[in-house]
Amino acid sequence: MVDIKIIESGYIQADGGAMFGAIPKRAWQRKYTSNADNLCTLAMRCTLVISEDRVILIDTGMGDKHTERMSYYQPHSLINIEEEIKKYGFSSEDVTDVILTHLHFDHCGYATKRDKNGKIIPSFAKATYWLSRKQWDNYLTPNILEADSILAENIQPIHDAALLRFVDQDMQISKEVSVRLFDGHSIGQLVVYIKTDTGVYTFPGDLIPTSAHVPLEWISAYDICALKSAQEKQRFLVEAEKENYTLIYCHDVKVKTSKVKRLNDNYKAY
Repeated sequence: MVDIKIIESGYIQADGGAMFGAIPKRAWQRKYTSNADNLCTLAMRCTLVISEDRVILIDTGMGDKHTERMSYYQPHSLINIEEEIKKYGFSSEDVTDVILTHLHFDHCGYATKRDKNGKIIPSFAKATYWLSRKQWDNYLTPNILEADSILAENIQPIHDAALLRFVDQDMQISKEVSVRLFDGHSIGQLVVYIKTDTGVYTFPGDLIPTSAHVPLEWISAYDICALKSAQEKQRFLVEAEKENYTLIYCHDVKVKTSKVKRLNDNYKAY
């Protein structure tokens, strides 16, 4: 028996042009709203997977350590994830695993926190943190496109506490949860697959950040390699459509989950 809890960790604002890249505004605004300043509200969605012997958190949102530094993104309604998971009967020490899809600040910020003395420590002291080795290497020597989004305070304390385990290839985390490597948005992003009694749920992270990004050519300008993103997305969607997976969208402010279907030579959410 597996239980999935979707957590809304807070919201940020991102420029619509950045979110949708080469897609004209007249096209993307029919699928995703923006305000007068062309800003789109993005969720920072996390997922808690509860099984008989594991409590697994997928991504952690932004946290509150860097709200001033990241004020450009206008973060708001940020929550304390430790308090949130208490609603489901768990403390931070009950979390057995934290899967970080990648190291951009809006996905891993609450992986660490400040203690009462201001020292930055892992938020989940008894958990194993999972990260692709490619992402770790990218943190050590970040490329020019991602350097401002990858912050040492979000990952180095976890490594220093010997809580970090690297993913070198597609692998099982638990009986129900597995991860696979996908490039494009960032090198070595992890996509999470969750087996349940009602089918497979996936957490594709920024491979498909919103339901509007399901079509192959709808690629964010934040992606470090648009062509690779399209190819990797197609690899994911072929299987997702065939196997009837349910996608959990990390950034779609309105659509939390959907399935996908083939439409001629492309795909759409439904």
